[in-house]
Amino acid sequence: MPEFTKEKEIFFEHLRRAGFKKTSQRELILDVFLKTEGHLSAEDLYNIVKVEDPTVGFTTVYRTLKLLVECGLAREERLGDGRARYEHLYNHQHHDHLICTQCGQLIEFYSEEIENKQDEIAANHGFHPTRHSLRIWGICSECQVKRQAAGR
Repeated sequence: MPEFTKEKEIFFEHLRRAGFKKTSQRELILDVFLKTEGHLSAEDLYNIVKVEDPTVGFTTVYRTLKLLVECGLAREERLGDGRARYEHLYNHQHHDHLICTQCGQLIEFYSEEIENKQDEIAANHGFHPTRHSLRIWGICSECQVKRQAAGR
């Protein structure tokens, strides 16, 4: 069975419904995105894709990322540096982020206690959450060591 079959079905069906053509460039962008874990900006993905096909333009990558978000395969995150980043959504567990304000490192974590508390707070307010994102900004352990070594 080919890799990412379900994801490809979802994407190509979305293209069909939205009136877009299935192109080899869109398929390449989808394949590269699905094989790359992490939090990619459009520029990051473009730089990876253009190694495999130098004819793919940045605009095509950017628009394809938007289509991936629309069909539920990707999530757009804004993590405080002014750049949109994209991560896998379909078939991936929910997680939250610790973000280093010095080096930009992203640490993913999951806490059942935090999830339960958020549900409890929402219920206490008669609120039905549809999605959430927890981000904690600070200084990672590596940058703390560097700051201490620099005497700050």
